[in-house]
Amino acid sequence: MTNRIDIFSTPVHPAHRPAPGQSKVAGDFAAALRAAQKKDVSFSAHALERLRQREIALGVKELDRISEAMDRLRLKGGSASLLLYGDMALVASVRNNTIITAMDRSQMRDHVFTGIDSAVIIRD
Repeated sequence: MTNRIDIFSTPVHPAHRPAPGQSKVAGDFAAALRAAQKKDVSFSAHALERLRQREIALGVKELDRISEAMDRLRLKGGSASLLLYGDMALVASVRNNTIITAMDRSQMRDHVFTGIDSAVIIRD
């Protein structure tokens, strides 16, 4: 799947200023860019299988928290991250906005996480 962001710009004419009482046409560029980049978190087939095997259920609230954490990681430059949320650990590709694998507390014992450049603890 290829994600593409098209940014169309309107020519800027410095001599033109909005009349008093008129609103600006454009808002904060950084906020607009973040909104364009934001998308729902996806789960790899492997992660979905692990969630099913380990009987880990994620509701809307949990998915929202995970999505917010992914956004924070992206802003900090994270690429491959460990997300700790309650009794579970998720390994994610921040660049692809995808959860790669999931495990609960019992599977975290003696587990070594490699290839991780960042981590976040998600609080309820």
